[in-house]
Amino acid sequence: MATFDTNTTNYATASAANRAARYVGDIIASVIAWNDARVTRNVLSALSDRELDDIGLTRGDIDSVATSTYIR
Repeated sequence: MATFDTNTTNYATASAANRAARYVGDIIASVIAWNDARVTRNVLSALSDRELDDIGLTRGDIDSVATSTYIR
């Protein structure tokens, strides 16, 4: 005699929940990255030209450093 398992799983529900959690996580990560760039930009902008030169930057490099396109 054979028995069949008739329990169903909710893979679609779990998948939707994972997508929603990933979406929220991506939004939070974007906000954190934006805030980090904002803080970096403000701190570097407050430095004098001489202080920026001491660390090897110019005023034109500030935005690149803040958005992490500048190679460190």
